[in-house]
Amino acid sequence: MPRNILIIDGHPDLADHLCHALAEAYGEGARDGGHDVRTLKVSTLDFPILQSMEDYYHGAPCPAIHTAQKDIDWADHIVLIFPLWLGGLPALFKGFLEQTLRPGFAYESKEGGWPVKKLKDKSARIVVTMGMPAFAYRWFFMAHSLKNLKRNILKFCGISPVRDTLFGMVEAVSDDKRKGWIEKMREMGRGGE
Repeated sequence: MPRNILIIDGHPDLADHLCHALAEAYGEGARDGGHDVRTLKVSTLDFPILQSMEDYYHGAPCPAIHTAQKDIDWADHIVLIFPLWLGGLPALFKGFLEQTLRPGFAYESKEGGWPVKKLKDKSARIVVTMGMPAFAYRWFFMAHSLKNLKRNILKFCGISPVRDTLFGMVEAVSDDKRKGWIEKMREMGRGGE
């Protein structure tokens, strides 16, 4: 069944990187699979970093963030792709999520109770590239930033299920291995997963 798929490329650098190739391959596969696809490159968006709780709760999103919110609202499935930097999301990507997944859009505060999740009926896939082995990140470092993004951000807003794909040792792998990863992303795109 065709889905509306939003690919969010969270790599902060416009230069040629594996994240960009993975995002492009996923999009190609999704289009080949009959899905409607939109792509956001966080590195090309102009938005400020939030600096106060007042702005977070009551500030109006800038045009770039408002457009991103429309794309998220449109999507059935969201693919978030980014490199692991200092054990977490790059600051620009984290700033984008803070600006985009705000109260009133992603959830609604409810006095005396749990917030109302406003992004239900959406699924997500998180794709992370990293310099360390993926198993070391997952098992030794406990994948804390991945768990935070899944549970405390995406699922908090109602997005579920949230699956993940990790690519480790990205600077050290062969060209053939990279080509295999890109093909894997293309196949996931075809299936809209």
